[in-house]
Amino acid sequence: MSDKIKFGKSDLMVARVSFGGNVLGWTLDEKESFRMLDALVDNDLNFIDTANNYSYWVPGHQGGESEAIIGKWFKESGKRNKIILATKVGGQMGDGSKGLKADYIRHSVEASLKRLQTDYIDLYQSHYDDMETDQSETMGIYNQLIQEGKVRFIGASNLEPQRITTANEIARQNHWASYISVQPLYNLYDRAKFENEYLPIVQEGDLAVMSYFALASGFLSGKYRTAADLEGSKRKDMVKGYLNERGLRILDALEKIAREHQVSMATLATAWQINKPEITTPIVSATNSTQLQDIVKAMELKLTSEDKDALNHASRY
Repeated sequence: MSDKIKFGKSDLMVARVSFGGNVLGWTLDEKESFRMLDALVDNDLNFIDTANNYSYWVPGHQGGESEAIIGKWFKESGKRNKIILATKVGGQMGDGSKGLKADYIRHSVEASLKRLQTDYIDLYQSHYDDMETDQSETMGIYNQLIQEGKVRFIGASNLEPQRITTANEIARQNHWASYISVQPLYNLYDRAKFENEYLPIVQEGDLAVMSYFALASGFLSGKYRTAADLEGSKRKDMVKGYLNERGLRILDALEKIAREHQVSMATLATAWQINKPEITTPIVSATNSTQLQDIVKAMELKLTSEDKDALNHASRY
């Protein structure tokens, strides 16, 4: 394993931002995806987070498209050893299959490894919970995969805090590997659930945090300020809930501080999370070079205590 990037509970990230692979094979075709993946490495971004079911929601897709593009890029570029790779299991595939039963996870990990053209996954995550499957079955198969070297660590995405706690307790009782990370919804607008429910178990369990929708589906970039701005957007249903007094107050604060730092609002919104000690890495996607540079600048941006206070106050709930 000497060729693999150092990766563990205390150093989940080498880069400070993870790239959301949901755009690969969706809003970016194969050629554009390869260009973006090369650009990530060129800019010292080495963490990619995807899922086995990306992008099943696209007409004609079945899931696995994102993993397949990453795998083809690995093969053609020879850059597998430069990437920390996270993927997920449990979310619905195009054929309707989903869940966290042992046989299904075993089948799914083999399929993911084949698509990804690699023999190991750095972080394998439960995408969604499966209330019909005993957690001991799920944690047991994960432990087997780790023992076999096919998976290095496991994490939880979209599981309720109590379910993460009970799963890890089962793992401890059986001397199995436990979840080392959580992947919650978190951004300047969506703060309450993470801060009130997830943060206590994160601190108690020393868990890494990989927050998704760091830009609130693009809302925090300042692109959408009125209902008219949403017309024709693929993100209309995802963003419309942010268009209210609080949401606009957050945008006003972002715009003011971003102007002072001479950066984009997207850069500032991402930097707000990077500068929070409880967030290990926000997950952010990019579909062009401008958006990628916004991410790079966010890693470099140092916020003052006044900046943080202003953003926290504007986004109070």
